[in-house]
Amino acid sequence: MHKIRFSYDDMGRSEKRIADYVLNNTQKIVSLSISELASNCGSGDATVVRFARRLGFSGYQALKLGIAAEINSSSAIDSTIEKNDSCYEIFVKRINDISVSLKNTESVLDTKQLELAANTIMNAKRVVIFGLGNSSAVAMDAAHKFSRLGLDSQAICDNHMQAIIASHLDENAVCIGISHSGSSKDIVEALKIAKTKNSKTICITNYGNSPILAVSDIRLFTQSEETKRSILAMSSRIAQLTIFDAIYTYIVINKDDESVDAIFNTENALQYKKY
Repeated sequence: MHKIRFSYDDMGRSEKRIADYVLNNTQKIVSLSISELASNCGSGDATVVRFARRLGFSGYQALKLGIAAEINSSSAIDSTIEKNDSCYEIFVKRINDISVSLKNTESVLDTKQLELAANTIMNAKRVVIFGLGNSSAVAMDAAHKFSRLGLDSQAICDNHMQAIIASHLDENAVCIGISHSGSSKDIVEALKIAKTKNSKTICITNYGNSPILAVSDIRLFTQSEETKRSILAMSSRIAQLTIFDAIYTYIVINKDDESVDAIFNTENALQYKKY
C-alpha cells in the first residue's frame, strides 16, 4: 500500500483506477485473478501487469503476495496501547510495532539503492552523518560503527555545525542525512550545501514524497507509522539502525583483510578500557 500511495501521482489514468480499487478493496485482491481485477477496473490484463511492475513486482502474482504479507503483518496483533495494559503487555505490543516496521521497511527499501549506498560509503575518504532530535542517536551509532572499520566517520548533531561541516566537504566525502519526516529544514539545507561541494548525499527517511529527496543522490526508505501514536519513534529508529547495520556488515565482508585489521586495531586500542 505504501508503494501505491508513493507512486500514485506518476501513474496514468488507467493505473490510477487500479490503484484506487486496490486501496479501497485490499482484502479482496488476494482472491481475484488478473482478469477479474482488470474487469473491475475497466482496464486490460496488460495494464494490471504494468501497474505491478511500476511498484517493483515481477507481475500480478508477486503483487498479490506482497499485499497478503502486508495484510498479515499489520493484523497480527492489535498494538494500540490501552490505559489498563500492564507494562509487559505494552512491551509485547512494542515488539509487534517494531516487527511490522521492519517488514514494511523491507518492502520499500530499494535493493540497488542500498547496495549503492554501501559501496559509496565503503569507498569514501570521509563520511559525515547528520541527525537531529531522535535521529541523533542513530547518527552517533552509525558513526561509531564506521569508525571501528577505520573509516573517517563523524556524527554531527548540531544544526550550526552541520552547515559548517557541509561547507567544507568535497567530492571524496559522503554526507548522510537522517530524517524520519524528510522535512527537517536543517538536515535538508545541510545536504543541499554538501551537494554544492560535489559530495555524494544519502538520505534515510520514511517512505513518501518529502523535501529531503530533492537533495539526495541515494535514497534509503523506512516505513513506520508509529509517530502517529508515539513521539519517541522507536520503530523508525530500529529500522534506521538496521539499515546502517546491514551497510556495516556489507563493508566488513567486502573489505576483507583490511576490515579485519581495522577491527583488530580497534579492539586492541580498547582492551585497556576494561577490567
